[in-house]
Amino acid sequence: MHFYDQDNLTSTIIDTFIAPICHDKIEYLYQDEHLLVINKPSGLLSLSGKNPQNIDSVHYRLVPLFPECTLVHRLDFGTSGVMVIALNKAINRALCQQFSQRTVTKAYDALLCGHLQHDSGVIEAPIAKDPQHFPRMSISTTQGKAARSYYQVIERFYQTLADGTRLPLTRVRLTPETGRTHQLRIHCQYIGHSILGCDLYGGLLLSGTEHTPRLMLHACELHFIHPISEQPMDIYLPSPF
Repeated sequence: MHFYDQDNLTSTIIDTFIAPICHDKIEYLYQDEHLLVINKPSGLLSLSGKNPQNIDSVHYRLVPLFPECTLVHRLDFGTSGVMVIALNKAINRALCQQFSQRTVTKAYDALLCGHLQHDSGVIEAPIAKDPQHFPRMSISTTQGKAARSYYQVIERFYQTLADGTRLPLTRVRLTPETGRTHQLRIHCQYIGHSILGCDLYGGLLLSGTEHTPRLMLHACELHFIHPISEQPMDIYLPSPF
């Protein structure tokens, strides 16, 4: 929600989002004394919001067990899948450096609305904040930061709904080269095939999609170098949908 203060003509953004209670547990995929790799459930914030009602998050749940833990990166509220958590400040610095130097590779599974014409492609569209429509981002060639995503079609199929409607969907593997906020969600909308279940970027507009139970986006792969052992960490997590 967006408000204007008429006294000084500055704008104030107030986040009115209240996250529903998430009953799903965080699954540990890998753990040592330096870092933790988890499966974040869909419907859980990565970091607690400013609103006290949004206190539950990955970080909030892990701090009592790992007091020095920090998030190296985030997944959107609706996105499930692989996250790496640093268990001390030194590891956080080392992992953040890998992310900033883009030596970390990530891949996502997604269900897109409609059938994509091409089997693979590159999406290049700069992304900017959109204060008028918070928390949405926007594509902007003038204000946006460069953003690039790759897609690979896995399968095209029809999902038959309760009323007999056949919903065309495409399962894709998405690989972001950059890490802008909402990048994959807005890039998929940009090419005309929103991620199924995406409330912000058109994934609930197609007839029959309005009752989709979650955002159909899952972080299925994460590849990085362990800061201490210097061994490659190759994490794979199959999609739940």
